[in-house]
Amino acid sequence: MRVTLVAGARPNFMKIAPIVHAITKFSNSGHNISFRLVHTGQHYDKIMSDVFFEQLGIPKPNSNLNAGSGSQAEQTAAIMIRFEKELIENPTDLVVVVGDVTSTMACAIVAQKLHVKVAHVEAGIRSGDWSMPEEINRLVTDSITNYYFTTSMLANSNLLKAGVDQKNIFFVGNTMIDTLLKQMPFFKKPKVWSELRLCQKQYLVITLHRPANVDSEGQLKKLLSTIVSSSNDIPLIFPVHPRTAKKIALTGIFADNLHMIAPLSYLEFNYLVRNSKAIITDSGGITEEATVMGIPCMTLRDSTERPETCTIGTNELLGTDPTSIPPAFEVLFAGKWKKGSIPEKWDGKAAERIVESLLSL
Repeated sequence: MRVTLVAGARPNFMKIAPIVHAITKFSNSGHNISFRLVHTGQHYDKIMSDVFFEQLGIPKPNSNLNAGSGSQAEQTAAIMIRFEKELIENPTDLVVVVGDVTSTMACAIVAQKLHVKVAHVEAGIRSGDWSMPEEINRLVTDSITNYYFTTSMLANSNLLKAGVDQKNIFFVGNTMIDTLLKQMPFFKKPKVWSELRLCQKQYLVITLHRPANVDSEGQLKKLLSTIVSSSNDIPLIFPVHPRTAKKIALTGIFADNLHMIAPLSYLEFNYLVRNSKAIITDSGGITEEATVMGIPCMTLRDSTERPETCTIGTNELLGTDPTSIPPAFEVLFAGKWKKGSIPEKWDGKAAERIVESLLSL
């Protein structure tokens, strides 16, 4: 079996790495399976792509499509045109896409147009919010997928309600957690740790990138001002994408305990999270990692496609109204944040289940 694995953006890399390792393991033990790794180039700067391949032990991609940035339509088109050529030149039995980024949807469409079957890893998750590009990517991808690999029974239920045949759904767990558990012993202390003399559980981590939070100068200013005023003056570490940094500069926000730093590598960022008192984020994947590491997590979104991080894990969905932040901080600083537990099959073995399922098809 020839498998083409697609990675495009930062979240994909953590999800694809364990599948690469699992295929290699099964191939080395005599099973007829091999992979070709395609990087679409959706994230194209070194800190957002190359370093992840290096740190996660992923081999150099067989092909980099160098799709680059642009509008949603421009990026989708660039990926589709280049991936079509890739598949024609390098025939495969199956295309595996992961997550919910533009590359996921674009490559799934191309594969089906060329009559190549598609497997979607992290299928069936839904936020119900069609204003998010990721939700459209999920819906389109799952509507044309052949084999669905899910992270939760709720995702299974979502697919069944959409008419997917039960026999094509495989509840395998979460490959991003495979990577987290494997890499945890290798987390690296970032420079900011010594520069700011950070202490374990005595600082908060912030990540914000969604348009609803960062595109409006007024909304961004309200969120950051409220976080600062509610923080009890402990350090706030905010790895900021350059685009978001420009928005923050326009707000005029300044505080002695607010430290905006450059984006970090996977191992450095998760070192910070693991040792933090809590994380404030609008990322879906980070809520999963925080849940497994037992770190209190506050999500500044009105919906989540990962409800198990709230019902089972350490995450609370606060919404985008800044007035929800102070009460959450009061609970945190009072030491009353919920403990949470780890969802079913988030045990580091999801990728092996995926490959075993592929070999059985």
